[in-house]
Amino acid sequence: MRILGIDPGLTKMGWGLIESRGSTLSFVDSGLIRTNTKLPLYARLAEIDAKLSEIVHNYQPDTAAIEETFVNKNPASALKLGMARGVAMTVPARYGLDVGEYGANHIKKSVVGTGHAAKDQMGMMIKTLLPQSGKLSEDEADALAVAICHAHHQAAKQYKIIS
Repeated sequence: MRILGIDPGLTKMGWGLIESRGSTLSFVDSGLIRTNTKLPLYARLAEIDAKLSEIVHNYQPDTAAIEETFVNKNPASALKLGMARGVAMTVPARYGLDVGEYGANHIKKSVVGTGHAAKDQMGMMIKTLLPQSGKLSEDEADALAVAICHAHHQAAKQYKIIS
């Protein structure tokens, strides 16, 4: 199963693709979608839509997952992030993919074993689980962590159906 993980953001959105075969995970690709901060909001959202659509079209994932957003102190920033997240959920849905949603603590617990893991712990665990991933930005590592969390949950669902 090919899984697209998304770490939502308006200025930069991380994405990561993994293959999950049973308990084996392998790195496919990852990157950042950067928007032009000088453009109006609607144009930046359109940039995210176009770039993420290209990724989904080119890599043909079987499913997708996205990190849930936390409550932001700045309401305007929270709304803009929510809009970017909405676009990031809509693109895979347009391609007929299910989109899982996971909170940050849930993702950390799935990948590291503790819900309050630090960024460096997450990065080390991503390198351990996906050694072929090379040097990653924090946003790419977060997106890959979302994909790994989704892989674990998909495997658990399959196990429950079989047993």
